[in-house]
Amino acid sequence: MALRQIITAPDPRLRETSRPVEDIDDDIRTLMDDMLETMYAAPGVGLSAIQVGVAQRIVVIDTAKDPAPPEPLRLINPEIIWQAEQTGPFEEGCLSFPDQYEEVERPGAVHVQYLDENGERRVIEAEGLQAIALQHEIDHLDGVLLVDHISTIKRNIIMRRMKKLRRLQAAE
Repeated sequence: MALRQIITAPDPRLRETSRPVEDIDDDIRTLMDDMLETMYAAPGVGLSAIQVGVAQRIVVIDTAKDPAPPEPLRLINPEIIWQAEQTGPFEEGCLSFPDQYEEVERPGAVHVQYLDENGERRVIEAEGLQAIALQHEIDHLDGVLLVDHISTIKRNIIMRRMKKLRRLQAAE
């Protein structure tokens, strides 16, 4: 396993639509292992492949809280097949927007169909943090970002912060 660099906004690759995975092989499984290691090190609860520069429909999530043991999920070609009608505000962060947190209105429960790392079709019924993380990461696969769910004013403020952070990092 290896740590991968997480792409941060305003990198245009984050707006790409990821392509479906056609063949699940050892390279895909290694990518998912690397993504989990990267996510845990960040630390975060979810990561999409596009956030590490790979435009394929792959997501990893682990919403287990300490001291519970890790419960990593590896999802290939995930698709929301049901979502609750009732929505609520949830505070979200994003590894591609370090230290930025905003309230986002989302359904509190979803069912997601996906392939696991062995190519088996699965469905997960998620609620709470797990449902939010799934929706957030699946958004990434379609080029939809955290800032797309907030007001234009807040979006502009966050994007200015991100551009400033990028300039400061480039100057180092």
